[in-house]
Amino acid sequence: MIDTIRDYYQVSDHLATSGQPTPQEFASIAHAEYQAIINLATSRSTNALANEGIIVTDLGIVYVQIPVIWDNPKLEDVKIFFKIMQSFDGQKVWVHCAKNMRVSCFIYFWQKYILHLSEEQARYPMNQIWQPTGVWQTLIEQAETQLL
Repeated sequence: MIDTIRDYYQVSDHLATSGQPTPQEFASIAHAEYQAIINLATSRSTNALANEGIIVTDLGIVYVQIPVIWDNPKLEDVKIFFKIMQSFDGQKVWVHCAKNMRVSCFIYFWQKYILHLSEEQARYPMNQIWQPTGVWQTLIEQAETQLL
C-alpha cells in the first residue's frame, strides 16, 4: 500500500520519497521494512503530525527530522541531510516532507553530488514533481559552486 502515499516515488531499492504520510501509511512503510524515516518538513508544515516521531519510533523505525524552512532553505540543511543519509548507508530509507518538494530537491543534490549520477538521473523525481524557483533555485545555484 505504500504506492498510494501522497506524492510517492521509489527512487531506488533502498530509497523512497513522499509527501506527508498518515499514521496508517507509516505502518505500511514499516511493513515494507524501511529502517529510517527522515522528515524535512517543519512541525508547522501542511498536514504535519504533532506526534510523528512517536508514531514512527513505536513502529521500530529510526526517526530523524531536519526542519527545512520552506521559504528559507539553507545549504547547511543539505549538508546535514548528506551526513544523515550517509549514516544509513545500506539501509532502507524513506524521506518525506509535506508535498515531496523539499525532499525532491534534496534527493537531487544527493544523487548529483554524493552518488555522482548524471544530471538527468539526478533530477528524478524532482523533474516529475516541480521546477524549483525563487529561493529554491538560489539554493541550487549555491550548491553548484559550494558542493562540487
